[in-house]
Amino acid sequence: MNKNATFRQLAAFHSVARLGSVSRAANELHLTQPAISIQIKLLEESAGTPLLEREGRGIRLTGAGELMAEYAARILDLWREAGDEMAARSGGFSGTLRVGAVTTAEYLLPPLLVAFADGRPEVKIKLRVGNRNEIVHMLAGQEIDIAIMGRPPAELKTTALPFAKHPMAFLASPKDPLMTRRRLTVADLAEAKLLVRERGSGTRTTLETLYKEAGMALRVGSELSSNEAIKQMCAAGFGVAFLSMHTCRLELEAGLLALLPMSVNPIERDWYAMHLATRRLPQLASAFMHFLTTHGQRLILAQLRSTPPSSKQPGRKSRTR
Repeated sequence: MNKNATFRQLAAFHSVARLGSVSRAANELHLTQPAISIQIKLLEESAGTPLLEREGRGIRLTGAGELMAEYAARILDLWREAGDEMAARSGGFSGTLRVGAVTTAEYLLPPLLVAFADGRPEVKIKLRVGNRNEIVHMLAGQEIDIAIMGRPPAELKTTALPFAKHPMAFLASPKDPLMTRRRLTVADLAEAKLLVRERGSGTRTTLETLYKEAGMALRVGSELSSNEAIKQMCAAGFGVAFLSMHTCRLELEAGLLALLPMSVNPIERDWYAMHLATRRLPQLASAFMHFLTTHGQRLILAQLRSTPPSSKQPGRKSRTR
């Protein structure tokens, strides 16, 4: 391979390889499709071998393309880290904070990102939201620096830190007949129509664990891919839901949903911030991890109490456990 390859060519190829489409890469990089194709062609000439090939209406990586995609990701990542480190040495933070969060965390994470970025005008934020499996895949592929989820993935070696409590609860419409019962248990919900998230979501995994610990099989009434759909169907009396309290604060306050009368409801788990254990975090991402573990619990509690937290970073540390 000659030495004429450029960062622009690598960026174009990396985007196509990751998204699997020239058109999607063009949209992401704000370029035309012909411009992307030209950059790919120049990189192939530099490599001396085809990197992409047509497959039906789409494209796929050749063997050389798969190898090049790995190197392109590493080179671009190192270059981005170098820029962040240089900015940190000059006395400030700049660059892009790349965070991935499970769907439930999108209800609590934006205020934390806003508080962190306050007073740091050079900091940009790239937030990716998906189910647990999608976020784990993004972290493994180094598409994000930090992942926010309910428990560290067993399939990936990470450094994970708890930064706040995560209350989850069984909920129903206030008019549901179960609300007239006293001291319900998981066994009492055996005949209830359970409204659950899809496989791969953190909430679904927690619910499966609860039923397993109770020695019961989880009988799904309806499977939905969004918390909003579950809330609407639950409020309409269609069944019982198991949701994060972060997702339904307004519905509880409005009396559209209510906690089922169970001995332990809600239950508490932890929110974790994590990164790949084998990868050195950029300064900006490291600062955000520290911010979460220092101030995350206090800011989230303020959010749950509907009292807007101060945008100024507090001087005292809050306990997170």
